[in-house]
Amino acid sequence: MEGFRNLVRLIISCFLICCCFFFTSANKSYADSSINLNDQKKEIKRSLESLKDLDYQTWQIIVYPSSKESKNLILRLVGYPGSLRIDHPTNLIVNSGRKTWDLKDITKNSKINVEILNDSAAEFDLSTLIAELDKNRPLRLRLPGLINDLPIPPYLVSEWRSLAE
Repeated sequence: MEGFRNLVRLIISCFLICCCFFFTSANKSYADSSINLNDQKKEIKRSLESLKDLDYQTWQIIVYPSSKESKNLILRLVGYPGSLRIDHPTNLIVNSGRKTWDLKDITKNSKINVEILNDSAAEFDLSTLIAELDKNRPLRLRLPGLINDLPIPPYLVSEWRSLAE
C-alpha cells in the first residue's frame, strides 16, 4: 500500500511540473501579437499582405509609416529568400490605368535596414503615389527583371490610404 501511495505522489508531482513548464513556455513562445514596434520602440500601424504575381511567385507586401508622427509611407517588398536577389537601387514602376509612378528605391538609405534586410527585400517611398490617388483603384507593380506584373487589389489600396490619414 505504501508503494502505491508513493507512485501516485510521483505521478501527481510529474504532472504538476509538466503543467507549470508548458504554461510558462506557452506565454513566452506565443507569436501572434497585434503590437508592432519600430526601432524607437514605439507602436506603429502597418499593412501586411502576401500576393502572387502573374508568374506565380509569392511576394509579401508591407506598408508602414516611416515614423509615428509622419504620414510618409514605406512599401517593403519581400520575395522568397534564396530564390532571387534584388540589386539596389532598382525603382518600382506602378501603373493604374493611364497613370504611371516611378517609386524610388530607399533600401540603402537606412543603416538599420541594410543590416536587417536580406537580398530578397526592397523598400520604396510610397508617399507620392498615395498623395496622388483619389480613389481605391487597382494597381500593377513591376520591378524590372524580377516582377513582370503584380496586381494590387482595391481593398489593399484602401488600407494603404487609411494608413496615410
